[in-house]
Amino acid sequence: MTDGALATGHRAPDRLAYWRGLDSGRLLLLSVCATLVITSFGILVIGHTKFDLVIALSFGAFIAMGELLRHALPGGREAAPIAMVGAMSFALLVKVGKSTPHITPELIVAVSAVGMVVGALPHISANRPAGLTGMCTRLVAVASVAFIFRVPVRMWFLGWHRPWQLAAIAALMVLGWLIDAIVGAVIRADDVGAQFGVAIWDELRLQWPLGLAVTAWVVITVFGAEIMGLSELAVFVGPLLVTQVAFRRYAGIRATYLQTVRSLARVTEVAEYVDDGHSSRVSRLAVAIGRGLGMPETELLDLEYAALMHDIGQLSLRDPIPGGATVLVSIPEQQRIADLGAGVIRQAGVLNKVAELVRCQAWPATGHDPAPPLGSMIIRAANAFDDLVGDSTNRERSATALHRLRLDPLAFDSGVVAALAEVANRRLPRQM
Repeated sequence: MTDGALATGHRAPDRLAYWRGLDSGRLLLLSVCATLVITSFGILVIGHTKFDLVIALSFGAFIAMGELLRHALPGGREAAPIAMVGAMSFALLVKVGKSTPHITPELIVAVSAVGMVVGALPHISANRPAGLTGMCTRLVAVASVAFIFRVPVRMWFLGWHRPWQLAAIAALMVLGWLIDAIVGAVIRADDVGAQFGVAIWDELRLQWPLGLAVTAWVVITVFGAEIMGLSELAVFVGPLLVTQVAFRRYAGIRATYLQTVRSLARVTEVAEYVDDGHSSRVSRLAVAIGRGLGMPETELLDLEYAALMHDIGQLSLRDPIPGGATVLVSIPEQQRIADLGAGVIRQAGVLNKVAELVRCQAWPATGHDPAPPLGSMIIRAANAFDDLVGDSTNRERSATALHRLRLDPLAFDSGVVAALAEVANRRLPRQM
């Protein structure tokens, strides 16, 4: 995975804190990549490996451009599809025109690494994250494909018929995509505390459109090089940029949508119906609980939206509830507020799932027919906890709130409360 993009005007990343905060999975990934790069350069230099400099520079520049144009994906991820097209095409390249260039796995790793670093330099100079984790993930995938293709496969590849060549390249691309997704899932599971099975499924679900597009372009590039030579790289830049712009717009829409929801959630705080920061705290708690319970990322996004707007129904109240603590009012009043909030959200026309989560948040965990959705039970528990604790980090206050929730198993699901307790323990300072 990657380190995330930094929007203009935000504080520059603390690189020292980043290095101190590296987890074991990320350190292992960086160590593997460092070993790959150092070994590859060592073999090239010591062995005086001969290669076509023009081809290496052309693909290196293509990779650098792709790394420069990397873009954000949902969930704080980053992707560099053009860089992957360049690196994978170089790894699977067989002929350039009528010539068969001498390309070794070590050369592929070296050219890919240099191209990625050069493409990351403008990001670093602009005080944006270098994206080192993402580059290492992509490099591992490229190196794996390169070593498999160049060592056991290539000796037979030229003698195969075109359909079999196409199938071999597609299979190797799928393998590279799976390696990329698995490594990304391991890093993300460490970063956000998600279950690995859920994290790998989220990565596969999110990245398959990009993986399919990259695979198609690699096939076109590899076979196109036999006819057009290196000039195909310049010809294909335009269509590749169009494809990337489409993915960038999709990611931008998702980011703008979330920002709009966050702004709407602030209305209840600005109008002093709830305490300042309540909506964002409930949202963070709810998402953390959902991850602990194994919810996939698509459901977590709806949960985040619903948790941010769970109190929007309070705007219809003539007299605000003291502190906005709905846990202190009657169940019928809680349901009325939830219904009003769901009605407001439904007016958007595209947030029906979110509206349903908000509508069902006042339902008891047991004894209600139908049973409330898991997301609604999570919002109910997270909201009650924050109503009782607020932004306090006092351990006794937190323990008292959790005890109160456990004493009402009809209203609050025991599994949700247990997951909330784990999140609260991570949230509060440890006593020495």
